[in-house]
Amino acid sequence: MSSAQGLAQDNIWFDKWRFEEAEVAYQEHLAQLRCGGQAAHGTKSERANACPASSGGAIPSECFVRRVGVLEEENKELKKVVKDLELLVNTLTSRVGALERGSPAVSSTAKSAEQKEPAVATSKKKEEAGDEEEEDFELFGSDEEEDAEAERVKEERLKAYQEKKSNKPVLIAKSNIVLDVKPWDDETDMAELEKCVRSIVMDGLLWGASKLVPVGYGIKKLQISCVVEDDKVSTEDLEEKITAFEDYIQSMDIAAFNKV
Repeated sequence: MSSAQGLAQDNIWFDKWRFEEAEVAYQEHLAQLRCGGQAAHGTKSERANACPASSGGAIPSECFVRRVGVLEEENKELKKVVKDLELLVNTLTSRVGALERGSPAVSSTAKSAEQKEPAVATSKKKEEAGDEEEEDFELFGSDEEEDAEAERVKEERLKAYQEKKSNKPVLIAKSNIVLDVKPWDDETDMAELEKCVRSIVMDGLLWGASKLVPVGYGIKKLQISCVVEDDKVSTEDLEEKITAFEDYIQSMDIAAFNKV
């Protein structure tokens, strides 16, 4: 018999690798089913360990990724807890240090308070003794004489206050006003116009500097400043007196108004 005929008659399993791959796939499928049923229950560590190894000893890729994700979440939570504990320890350490530094001051304050207590008791005794002496003195004194003396002192103080108040200077409210006085045309005598304005005399009115300001077409207006006492001179009265010179003055405007 030839060697080829012998091989054909022997029972050789050439397709074993196909069956092994099918077995691995089946075991992985079963592991995934078990992972799906256990993932919804238990703690994170239990869910991470819910995927068993396959028959070949290897862990399925999906289970491995799930385990890694759960471990990363636990690691983040642990880091956060450690950080919070560090902050708490630092806060407690600073508080303890502050209390230790402040303890001498507290003790010194307590000592000073203890030292003050005898002095306070002594002063109270003196006050009580003084009150008793005053009561004894009042028994022999005259209430009418004391009332008269107090009234006299009160009248003297009130009189001195009134004199001081009367000597105090009274503050007078004043305003600085800049007026624009406009003529009829360019032929108006501006010197005469200014003379008419300055001829106005009122109690509380003081004229200041003046100048001619070009308006246009050869016409110039008189810009003059004055200081007035608010209680004595009003802008309405001032405008009425200025515009009364109808031969020279067309109108008057207030260019600026400031309190002094």
